[in-house]
Amino acid sequence: MSSGATGRPRRTTGTAGTAGRATTGGAPTGGAPVSAGPVGDGSDRRRALGVDGEALAAQWYEDNGYEVLDRNWRRREGEVDLIVRRGKTVAFCEVKTRSTDRFGTGAESVLGAKQRRIRRLAARWLSELTPASGRSRVEVRFDVVSITAGRVEVIEDAF
Repeated sequence: MSSGATGRPRRTTGTAGTAGRATTGGAPTGGAPVSAGPVGDGSDRRRALGVDGEALAAQWYEDNGYEVLDRNWRRREGEVDLIVRRGKTVAFCEVKTRSTDRFGTGAESVLGAKQRRIRRLAARWLSELTPASGRSRVEVRFDVVSITAGRVEVIEDAF
């Protein structure tokens, strides 16, 4: 895994449909806003917000030259929100969507236990879906995508 020349995670912001162009003043520069979802109980709205956020994240990756390999890949141990590839790099992505950052960003909520679970699921995905001869030629990365009010922040190599 690499974190760029500095050895630190690389952050990219923008909105889906803007091919990675940065936002200004924290406001989106375009793209589709995250909808609040259907009217109903809070869990329905949260679920709709999450689905919308994952769609925005997938669009961001596609706009930036990635191929989406899997969405919501599930096993008994958990789920990986997005699995994307560009070149020889496969990124396992945790998407956190929030309507506000009043209680912190989505990225701040991806801590040790969640990181370990995603790493285990990534190893399983690779073992199930990648021929053994091809695994050594794949670079693996773990990204966190934080979406707040339609603004997409991708932290490449987050952990």
